[in-house]
Amino acid sequence: MRVIAGLWRWRRNPLRRGTDLAEAWLALAALVLIAVGTPLVGVFTGLLTDDALLRSAKAQREARHAVTATVLQKPPGPRLDPDPETSARAAHRRVLARWTGPDGTRHAGLVVSDLSSPRPGDRFRVWTDRDGRVVGRPLDPATATAHAALAGLGAALASAGLVEGARRLTLWRMVRGRYARWDRAWDRAGPDWGKTGTGA
Repeated sequence: MRVIAGLWRWRRNPLRRGTDLAEAWLALAALVLIAVGTPLVGVFTGLLTDDALLRSAKAQREARHAVTATVLQKPPGPRLDPDPETSARAAHRRVLARWTGPDGTRHAGLVVSDLSSPRPGDRFRVWTDRDGRVVGRPLDPATATAHAALAGLGAALASAGLVEGARRLTLWRMVRGRYARWDRAWDRAGPDWGKTGTGA
């Protein structure tokens, strides 16, 4: 709203100072940049991010393979996980399983299953690399697009904040300069205030 209020400084007024007009131009420039520039930054960032994430998702889909694993047994107790981000629910669904990698090699190990109550012999899907090592599920295109949209929105908001911050900083410097000029003018006029014959 302060940007729009700054536009009122264009009205004709005999008391209007040069800095008032400069503030009005500054407000207009900030308004145009926020209204036109920030959406463009957001769209451009979103498109670039979407392209990069979709290429990454495609590379992951080519490098990762879904194979079927068979539950051998549930681990005896909940395994301590050094990663604090892992949920407790995921820790309870860990099972000892075996699977055959895309290269034909047999593997066994502790993996996280998507089974609600795994029992020996149950089958579930795991993602592996070419050598049969368990990896994360590849990024799907919908998730990539959602992340790109969030990146675009974040870039637009950040650029709007940058423009507004630059406007406020410039305005602050202009006001400081105005106050400094007032102080100098008062210093010149001040000693004569109230003295006889000074015309005051």
